[in-house]
Amino acid sequence: MASTFTYDVVIVGGGPAGMCAGMYAGRAMLKTVVLERGTLGGELLNTEIVEDYPGFERVLGHELAQKFADHAAKFGAEFRTGVVVECVRKLDDETFETRTEAGDIFRSKTVIVTAGGTPVKLGVPGELEYAGKGVSYCAICDGAFFRNEIIAVVGGGDAATEEADFLTRYAEKVYLIHRRDELRASKILQERLFANPKVEVIWNHVVEQVEGDGNGLVRNLKLRDVTTNAARDLGVTGLFVFVGFRPNTGIIEGHVDHDDMGYLLTDANMQTSIRGLFAAGDVRAQLTRQVTTAVGDATTAAIAAEKYLKALEDGDASEPIVGTGGYTA
Repeated sequence: MASTFTYDVVIVGGGPAGMCAGMYAGRAMLKTVVLERGTLGGELLNTEIVEDYPGFERVLGHELAQKFADHAAKFGAEFRTGVVVECVRKLDDETFETRTEAGDIFRSKTVIVTAGGTPVKLGVPGELEYAGKGVSYCAICDGAFFRNEIIAVVGGGDAATEEADFLTRYAEKVYLIHRRDELRASKILQERLFANPKVEVIWNHVVEQVEGDGNGLVRNLKLRDVTTNAARDLGVTGLFVFVGFRPNTGIIEGHVDHDDMGYLLTDANMQTSIRGLFAAGDVRAQLTRQVTTAVGDATTAAIAAEKYLKALEDGDASEPIVGTGGYTA
């Protein structure tokens, strides 16, 4: 049976940003719930080993996720499993109602959206099987694991072109596989890529299958020429997929400012164009998307939400948030 719950802060998404926001909100003695559709951890669960989080020279992705969850729970944050389908701000009392697929309603004065985004998958056999074992969607996260190896990148836009060039810092050779005969990336990125002797572009080809060895590691790609339909093998130990990334922002009812790609625009305090609605992590428009930036966003968002709630009590929530001094008078 569907139920209605009331919280001070509702956090949508249980990745690094969501769990960090939950920790700070709980620590501030706010009644806080983190709603996650599946297992806590977000993209950390798709990363086998993390080597770029301060204080951890090397930690398993699922292990770091568990530490985040335990820390947030220690300070009182609740975790509930539920697929959020809608978050709407009621105009009568400025309370948000966050609804789940099961029909439960979570009422709160503040919401922090940390729903992240979803890398667009190729949808070919072997891709999901070898995710985190040679198939990656983040060059910065996983590039260092492929030192002196031969790897491939799929895509033709700015992300694929820039990341292929970046990966040559580690790999012996990088193949860029693109389904067309020209890239969509900006000219300056293309020029940089074509000037890199460690990059070879494979035009007019698509990946049809990812294959591995008996130890569960990527060893080969099955390619198809879209112009001749000819098949070929490409021996690689890694595949980086950059064919798109979709922010999970469709749950927000009503207009909220966003960029051309759908990422939420916020001020310096992570507040969106809707008062009381904050965003942190991969769902927010920003330069880079890392665990470190996610938790930084979340720290700010949770503290800003606390100040917003205090301002509601004092009757001056229409004023902007200003640093640690709270709201202006």
